[in-house]
Amino acid sequence: MRLGFATLGCPGAPLDDVLALARDNKFTGLELRAAPDEFTHTGLSAAERRELRTRIEDAGLEIFAISSYVKLCAVEDQPLEAHLELAADLGALGVRVFPGDQTDDQTGDGTAEDPSAGEIRALDRVTAAPRDVPILLETHDSHSTARQVAAFCALLDADVPGHNVKALWDSSHTWSHGETLAESFALLRPWLQVVQFKQADSGQDYRPVAIDAGDFPIGELMTVLDGTDYPLSLEWELKWHPQLPSLAETLPAVHAWLGSGAVR
Repeated sequence: MRLGFATLGCPGAPLDDVLALARDNKFTGLELRAAPDEFTHTGLSAAERRELRTRIEDAGLEIFAISSYVKLCAVEDQPLEAHLELAADLGALGVRVFPGDQTDDQTGDGTAEDPSAGEIRALDRVTAAPRDVPILLETHDSHSTARQVAAFCALLDADVPGHNVKALWDSSHTWSHGETLAESFALLRPWLQVVQFKQADSGQDYRPVAIDAGDFPIGELMTVLDGTDYPLSLEWELKWHPQLPSLAETLPAVHAWLGSGAVR
């Protein structure tokens, strides 16, 4: 299992601490949050990028994604190219982006009769973007369901030949929007690159909770992923939900939690 965690779960932690968390808990991958207050950001010099990549690779770790806050469909200028360049320099599998489409012309079932204004903007951005590093579109905000992301990826397939957009499946997010994990996986599979998971409590509006305190159907996730080799990343949102236990407390429990849902 290619198992990793997002540095969103240890905000502001230095690289040494992150590498120790991975080593001590037998995790082999990282999602690196790219922000000015983290050790990963687009302002790193060429030498700093080389050092960061070398230290992560020497630790035997794979970078699943550079987690940007680019909104692909948004009106504002988005620094997509800078994040793609950073990901290429660090050897990451791709750059996480959000949809961020604030228009309302999608149908209720998550498909679109016609592309929204935001999706048209995204088509232009994808057309102009470098194609050597995948753009990882997360199931989030305006496209929180797998059905919406799959419809948009199909639109890209038709209108931007040779594009490099893949899906990053936040499995807890699609589940919280009414899709079973089996349904979401089937919809996203043609484009799927990375799978995120976390614990949540459907009785508390799907609020993130400690590993032993929620009802995310981890067994269903492990069943639908059986026989695949997708990077599987714990998105522990301590940055936004400080009531959560620390990664140091959480990571030791993750292997057992995943094992409890493993296919027998």
